[in-house]
Amino acid sequence: MDSLSRQIVTYITAHPHLAVFVIGGTAFGESFAFLSLLFPGTTILIAAGTLVKVHAIDPVSAALAGCIGAILGDAISFWIGRRFSTLIPKMWPFRKHPQALAQGIEFFQRYGRASVFIGRFFGPLRAIVPLTAGMMEMPTIPFYVANCLSAVVWAPALLFSGYLLSSTVSSDWNIEDKVFVLLLAVMAIMAVVYWARRIFQVR
Repeated sequence: MDSLSRQIVTYITAHPHLAVFVIGGTAFGESFAFLSLLFPGTTILIAAGTLVKVHAIDPVSAALAGCIGAILGDAISFWIGRRFSTLIPKMWPFRKHPQALAQGIEFFQRYGRASVFIGRFFGPLRAIVPLTAGMMEMPTIPFYVANCLSAVVWAPALLFSGYLLSSTVSSDWNIEDKVFVLLLAVMAIMAVVYWARRIFQVR
């Protein structure tokens, strides 16, 4: 965990009454196109899940805050894509990293509406796909359906991953059992992504 992540987790631990705001802001930063490339949001949310394990923060409030932050981050990125589509390639950070925008466009062209859901689970694409969905004029209602459904899965999944990781590491299980549990968690996430692709495969 890098220095910023440690500082934020330390702050949450010291100020649990502000945890929902920090977690919501973290999920927003991880999902907003112009912050995600610099923001270690995934690490912070997983680490926050370890605080749920020790009852330092409320799991329901934390998950709700993460969902709201993620939805808002994608929604604003989508709006910016719609409103400023021709200017985005000239904006930071895409002016210096045009390949990131190109990857988002290619991903959207390949998976259509499903890309908004699927992209949530892939770090480099998480915040880029909603932006490109706006640029490509994806219909608003399908976007918000995919946005909200993916956020409802993504934020609690990261918190639960931290909880599960903390529980597994601190348990007296043998190493084979610990690896098996972690593999089951990975397989569950892959199954959700596959399901999303099937559901949203119609462009």
